[in-house]
Amino acid sequence: MGGDLYALDFDGVLCDSCGESSISALKAAKIRWPALFEGVSSELDEWIIDQMRIVSFLVFLQINVLFCRLKFRSISVNPFCYLVSMTSPGRALWLRPVVETGYENLLLVRLLLEIQEPFVRKSSVAEGLTVEAILEKWSELKPVIMKEWDEESSDLITVFGSVRDEWMDKDLSGWIDANRFYPGIADALRFASSAVYIVTTKQSRFADALLRKLAGVTIPAERIYGLGTGPKVEVLKKLQAMPEHQNLKLHFVEDRLTTLKNVIKETALDGWNLYLGNILYLPLPSHFLATAIDDLQAFFTKLSTKFINLQTGRWGYNTEKEREEAKSISRIQLLDLSDFSSKLK
Repeated sequence: MGGDLYALDFDGVLCDSCGESSISALKAAKIRWPALFEGVSSELDEWIIDQMRIVSFLVFLQINVLFCRLKFRSISVNPFCYLVSMTSPGRALWLRPVVETGYENLLLVRLLLEIQEPFVRKSSVAEGLTVEAILEKWSELKPVIMKEWDEESSDLITVFGSVRDEWMDKDLSGWIDANRFYPGIADALRFASSAVYIVTTKQSRFADALLRKLAGVTIPAERIYGLGTGPKVEVLKKLQAMPEHQNLKLHFVEDRLTTLKNVIKETALDGWNLYLGNILYLPLPSHFLATAIDDLQAFFTKLSTKFINLQTGRWGYNTEKEREEAKSISRIQLLDLSDFSSKLK
């Protein structure tokens, strides 16, 4: 008896939590280091949040793959397709690709503060540091600032989790609304014929709450491996060793190239098919975003006559450089969002 097992990362594969995690991180940083944030203006708060995203005029086309198809320089649309939506204008991800575990958002917030405010600076790396440099060198910067700030990951995890818990207790709908599942994911999970496991560095209770409240999906607790259940490579070993999984094809979908490379290093995991998230985005000029869209068919017709190129962009928290590297690794397949949703069903 055959079948498929999918081990899925959560943030960046199923859910875009950048908005919620950035806001929670700023709140948690103010609790962890209150003296540093005394007198910090709301404008600087907003700047810090903005640096954890990229400002670009993007429209993400969320298209029902059953009715619509995209072609290079041409878009054909079934009149029954109504699944077009926009992200909040000009917002996508900037610094989120460097974060592997949620508590690192607190480190980013403080580092961004030190970049802007020399009088609170206690790290040796902040002076002259740019956002681009953080993206390139985060794995080197992180241990330096944690040592210089005398911080332990366990303490940051605790304060980050408590801020999220408090937000959920006081304003559950607001916390839920600060997250979003990628288009098609909720239905793909709901109707999946494959065995589905969640393997994430997110705390399990938060992943479970979002699955139930936002996606309307219930995944048994024993199938959610969250923060504290061990490294992902060890979780994959555990899953493949279970007797009920012996005849299943094994698939691991992740948005971080480093994690997939760690899996490749483990010869015991050679049986896993590995995927890195990849999606299409459509960059548009700002004046085009301002155009009123009263009729979807007319909207797509206008797009096709503008000869706007579809370009490879981000599904999940990875960078173009990482995706290019992934193309050179035979074990890793770049997976489009529509293909991913189809595979689960």
